[in-house]
Amino acid sequence: MRADIRRWLRALLAVALLALPACADLGIEPVAPTPGSPSRVQLEQLLASVRVVATRGHPGGYERGCKDGQGCVFGPSWTDDYDGPGAHDGCGTRDNVLSKQLTGVSFRPGTNDCVVIAGTLDDPYTGNRITFTKADAGDIHIDHIYPLAAAWDMGAVYWPRERRVRFANDIDVNLLATAASANRAKGDSTPSEWLPPVRAHHCFYAGRYLTVAVQYDLPVTAADSAALNDIVRGCP
Repeated sequence: MRADIRRWLRALLAVALLALPACADLGIEPVAPTPGSPSRVQLEQLLASVRVVATRGHPGGYERGCKDGQGCVFGPSWTDDYDGPGAHDGCGTRDNVLSKQLTGVSFRPGTNDCVVIAGTLDDPYTGNRITFTKADAGDIHIDHIYPLAAAWDMGAVYWPRERRVRFANDIDVNLLATAASANRAKGDSTPSEWLPPVRAHHCFYAGRYLTVAVQYDLPVTAADSAALNDIVRGCP
């Protein structure tokens, strides 16, 4: 091969490599974020507003259960008795989330449009479309985006009980319906430990997690901050 042709091919290859996105270096194709995700600018503003701490504390005393002798530190599950959106409307928090997030919702007759018995969920974590029926209600869980146990460790241990109960039932900020399998996999993990299984949903998840943290003045760990920054760099 002539030397001038080899030089031309090398130059062409160099230009092509420079044009590739950073994720291509890892063999990962770029993925467009799911519709409704915040913009990169919005996410950067949230990142600039959130507090960052070195690590997650372990103050002890977290006890979610509300049976006799248990701490019930975030109040009874899905209570209607709290100060916040959807409160005191006669419906439990779980049904409020389902009725807000599902499409084609049907309610049990005689419950004043409270008890959801059917609908369709476009899962914000897996991207799957899930048919909900009351008979198989366990297929869909309600996730605390910023997990209760993590919130307790990161500062909620010092909150008044009323604020903790509101946090646990905040249908506008901290709750999402999702597949049971996704919720079980997430557990009380934070972004450095778990992300939605579909990359297209990472920008959405980062925005929701940071929004909760900022609105409730909860910090993120340095590891979480690094994970969230990595996500934000890939958002449009």
